[in-house]
Amino acid sequence: MSAAAFLAAVSLCLMAAISPGPAVLMSARVGLQHGLKTGAALSVGIGLGAVIWAGAALFGLALLFEYAPFLLTVLKIGGAAFLIWTAIKMWRAADVPLEDAATDVTPTSPWAALRLGIWTQLANPKPAVFFGAVFVGTVPGDASPLSLALLLVCIFLGEFLWNTCVARLFSLDRTRQVYIGLKHLIDRVFGGLLAALGIKIAAL
Repeated sequence: MSAAAFLAAVSLCLMAAISPGPAVLMSARVGLQHGLKTGAALSVGIGLGAVIWAGAALFGLALLFEYAPFLLTVLKIGGAAFLIWTAIKMWRAADVPLEDAATDVTPTSPWAALRLGIWTQLANPKPAVFFGAVFVGTVPGDASPLSLALLLVCIFLGEFLWNTCVARLFSLDRTRQVYIGLKHLIDRVFGGLLAALGIKIAAL
């Protein structure tokens, strides 16, 4: 695999990681409520979820969806249900004080945050479609196992670093003070956006 092809694939994956979606929203939410440490743990889970999708794509995910399209439909419906369920929890907790609502909506421990990160990424069909249809097209068929392994490492790092930056931004004291003052509004905005993403995913 040439250096140009490798950089093209990494750049494409980084742009996909930066694009707004459930993972970015969840990183912002966890950063607001629980700070950088828990947000970084969530980002590890998001990165691992991306690696799972990318690895599956390299082993024929697109072909699986082509021969069994109902699996993609099941994934979309299941992922949409997960996101909408999470959005409803956020909406219901909008008027609850931060110290009482945090444990009901987002995880308080790094391990729970890591699990949530993985599930948030796996419940979103967008990475499945991206890695299965776009990403695979940038990877030469004769790429060596070492090149593929390094590519997966870069995908993980891109997702982890970006979402950790988002969590860090929203964990700052000034940001948290604004959030505390406008919690009822911000929670409903977060919940509404997450629900809209879930509905969009189900409708695709």
